[in-house]
Amino acid sequence: MKKILFGAFVCASAVAFAAAPKYVFVFIGDGMSTPQRLMAEDFSKRTGRGELAMNHLARRTETATKSANKVVTDSAAAATAIACGEKTDNGMLGMRPDGTRIESVAAVAKKAGRKVGIVTTVTIVHATPAGFYAHNRSRGDSRAIAMDLVKSGFDYFAGGGIGGWTQPKGGYFDTNGNFVKLEEGSEAVPGIDPYSLWQTNGYTFVKDDLAAFKALKPGRPVWCVFGESGMDYALDRDGSQPTLAEIVEKGIELLDGPDGFFLMCEGGKVDYAGHANDAGGSVAEQLSLDDAVKVATRFAKVHPGETLIVTTGDHETGGLIRGITGAGAAFDPALLKHQRCTASKFSSILKNAQEKNAAFSFDDAMALVRENFGLGGPVPLTDADRDELKKSFEQKKPAEFAGAAKRILSAHAGLAWKSGGHTALPTMTTAEGPGSEILEGMTDNTEIGVRLKGLYAR
Repeated sequence: MKKILFGAFVCASAVAFAAAPKYVFVFIGDGMSTPQRLMAEDFSKRTGRGELAMNHLARRTETATKSANKVVTDSAAAATAIACGEKTDNGMLGMRPDGTRIESVAAVAKKAGRKVGIVTTVTIVHATPAGFYAHNRSRGDSRAIAMDLVKSGFDYFAGGGIGGWTQPKGGYFDTNGNFVKLEEGSEAVPGIDPYSLWQTNGYTFVKDDLAAFKALKPGRPVWCVFGESGMDYALDRDGSQPTLAEIVEKGIELLDGPDGFFLMCEGGKVDYAGHANDAGGSVAEQLSLDDAVKVATRFAKVHPGETLIVTTGDHETGGLIRGITGAGAAFDPALLKHQRCTASKFSSILKNAQEKNAAFSFDDAMALVRENFGLGGPVPLTDADRDELKKSFEQKKPAEFAGAAKRILSAHAGLAWKSGGHTALPTMTTAEGPGSEILEGMTDNTEIGVRLKGLYAR
């Protein structure tokens, strides 16, 4: 037995200290666990898109997600585990529970000579991307997190902005991104915001300009912002923002070079759709993320033996259950194709229609729900469905009517949500390429960070 254990240790050590692949992609679906991935796969196959690339990489493992202090993790603790390889308390970023800093795999890759990119569909200071560059006791300290981003030295940031900027109370940030505390009674000193700091330190900054984004060329480091508070949902896109796949393609173009790169890509709004129990929105976000994974798999075919791709989720959101046959319907997630926008956007559509028409009726609302969810059209409604929609309409709250519509469509598709928050379900992790053998068997989320960092150990 001792010889077997020693042999296993030697093999694990050899893997951990193998040379890192030249190119490493890490894809994280925030709030994306096995039920979400299988729902999206069912939808994709039934609507003619085929299998999800991220579900069919060569290696697969289930990954436990609990944090240091809770069985149900938040994104900050989970991102720290994935990026840094250690547990921390919920709400903390890049730090152990005692407050000591931990280095992320992105920082290790940068020290090893790789260029580094961090991209997301939500704000760039949100917990998951921040886990790869920030060190803070509170994920809510967005001002200081933004300054950690500035000081990271990474080469490519893209996605949502920083959610607005206000100077901190009791002090200001200097031109090096350090917080300077003012003595009581001192006159306020104008600070500097991270956007202008990046521009004055040699970075190319692009904000809400798709043409400028597409025209970017390699050379200077880049920060691209589309949507100050996050990008549009994939289901609500109007073509004014790049897709996540286009963001990854541009990242490859900007980061590629003789020393390779490390690129983390987050599908952040999978989580938002999970919190909202919006099945159609969740599927669209995952398909968008999978399109980005396909960019990486195509790249890997051109660079065989040099490219590692890892996909995972930080936790599950929404308590999704597949196979609930509500309203007498068979399991058919393809019905979600009739959802044309998120419930959040539909709420705005309904509100605008009501404001423009004082005589707006339930029949008018049903016409809109048929157009945007297929209910009462290709998705037949029961008497109970109509009663639920009518009662919600009578509350005169657009969000309630939109909520009823998404619940009814989920039920007809055979889907149910049991939570508006996170759960302790393990996530699915898949990987392919040199170094992917480090992710086999049942794992803990910290092992992703430990083993990826181990690849850069020499």
